Amino acid sequence: MAEPGAARPAEVDDRSIGGLVSDAVSDLTRLVRYETDLAKQELLADVRRIGVSAGLAATIVFTSFLMLVMLCFALAYGLQTVGVWDWASFLIVTGVLIVLAAAFAGIIYLKVRRLDRLRKTRESVQGDIAMLRRDENAGPPAAIPR
Repeated sequence: MAEPGAARPAEVDDRSIGGLVSDAVSDLTRLVRYETDLAKQELLADVRRIGVSAGLAATIVFTSFLMLVMLCFALAYGLQTVGVWDWASFLIVTGVLIVLAAAFAGIIYLKVRRLDRLRKTRESVQGDIAMLRRDENAGPPAAIPR
């Protein structure tokens, strides 16, 4: 004869339908909160990259103004001294500024290209939707190579 206080088998669940629904709603609420937190973290990283890119773009604008000033000086001295190479130094400085602006533009391109575009959040949500549909074969899609 079994004792009244003995442990029951694990497969027997005495919870009511209301308790199960409450647990499911709690789990879904927690899942949505986690997905929202993940999206916030990814957006924050993208905003930081855009901020750095905007700072470098401002540097390009400032450098462009300096190039304009240098080119104006070079043109003025070049016109005054036709045939004399004194103004060549101004052109060399302008060339260095052009190379610097090109380097900043390359850095901006690399920063913007690395934006995540909420990739992890999309994969996680797709996996969660597949789990909710109880589709064991479906999962997050394979990462698209860049």
